[in-house]
Amino acid sequence: MQIFNFKQPLNFMRLKWAAIILSSIMLIASVASISIKGINWGLDFTGGTVIEAGFAQPADLPAVRQTLAVAGYSDAVVQLFGTSRDVLIRIPLREDIEQATLGDEVMAILNQNNANGVTMRRIEFVGPSVGEELKQDGGLAMLVALIGILLYVTMRFEWRLSVGAVISLAHDAIITMGLFSILGLEFDLTVLAAILALIGYSINDTIVVFDRIRESFRKLRDTSVTETINDAITSTLNRTVITSLTTVLVLIVLFYMGGALIHGFATALLFGVAIGTYSSIYVASSVAEILGISREDMLPPPPIEKEGENTEALL
Repeated sequence: MQIFNFKQPLNFMRLKWAAIILSSIMLIASVASISIKGINWGLDFTGGTVIEAGFAQPADLPAVRQTLAVAGYSDAVVQLFGTSRDVLIRIPLREDIEQATLGDEVMAILNQNNANGVTMRRIEFVGPSVGEELKQDGGLAMLVALIGILLYVTMRFEWRLSVGAVISLAHDAIITMGLFSILGLEFDLTVLAAILALIGYSINDTIVVFDRIRESFRKLRDTSVTETINDAITSTLNRTVITSLTTVLVLIVLFYMGGALIHGFATALLFGVAIGTYSSIYVASSVAEILGISREDMLPPPPIEKEGENTEALL
């Protein structure tokens, strides 16, 4: 499938500094929002109780929220789960509530206001220590992923490209977390999984571009570094756009039809794919060029001359 057919390479690097400035502004805004406003951690991280309730008739969510609010659970999050008769109720950890009897109390409140009866399907309690451990493990998982990618790209390509790739991936993860902080969206385990998936998606795109940059350096002997990078990005643009569009189509379906449980996952990846595509084109390559990558860095080393190889035979 061919969407673009350019006869001449596009001058992507002409916008290099504009992209660096734009990325810097987004990074500063994200870090400032995370530092000042914080992240709206989900129950997976803060602790609390998750109750799955089954209704005999399609549930009236506003009425359920109103009933729980009147009973003192105004901070409860009520969502549909799977079908219109299955409701997920999440109650944050509170010291004034006995967790052992919380499920029975909530069911009693719902049954008092529902003539058709409400049954409990599942109840889970996440303690604050478990949530704190999940935060640490999640951060450690992202750090290990970035260090592994740094080592892999350094061994496969060159350290300047490795630094560009890691900065690009950190850029994607921080800005995606910043979006959740600015909009106040809930950050749960599915969002963390989405960010780790985004790192894998983005590095795949970046490696494709780096592979083509290395090929272009060996093929185009009379071009500058900027022209070589432009040629590599242009030749991979078709593949990058098609991959991103097909991924976005799947994520849009998940966003609208996947249900509340994976809404955060789809939101994080939808934004992440867009920012990852942008960074694989502009951020990674621009950083490598600014660090001074050259043709000599990408050419294979000359063959080692064997001892006595060029001497004449004695007989």
